[in-house]
Amino acid sequence: MDTFGQYLRSRREAKDATARAAGLPGLSLRKVAGLVDLEPSYLSKIERGQQPPPSERSIIALAEALGEDPDVLLALAGKVSSDLQAAILKRPALFAELIRELKDQPDHAVLRIVREVRDGTW
Repeated sequence: MDTFGQYLRSRREAKDATARAAGLPGLSLRKVAGLVDLEPSYLSKIERGQQPPPSERSIIALAEALGEDPDVLLALAGKVSSDLQAAILKRPALFAELIRELKDQPDHAVLRIVREVRDGTW
């Protein structure tokens, strides 16, 4: 499995290549760093695994700049968003049990539960 930095670099390079192939401005390391208010050298070190993942705010900004799911990037960074942390802290035992019960279920089963909860048909 890719590390956070490897995944980030592969997604940035893929988006850069796609944009350039379409004749659009690319997403160079410098450009992405500027979009998310990080130093290019720092972002380079993150991508190469020489620095740990940045803050939640920076990871969310990176996800937005690259069109990625922020929860995926946060998970790869070994982090959980602050809104999820707050929800878990309200009922830690219940959420722990729920996650443990769902961890080995197939995606379609988990998605069905999510839809039922969201739609109020639970």
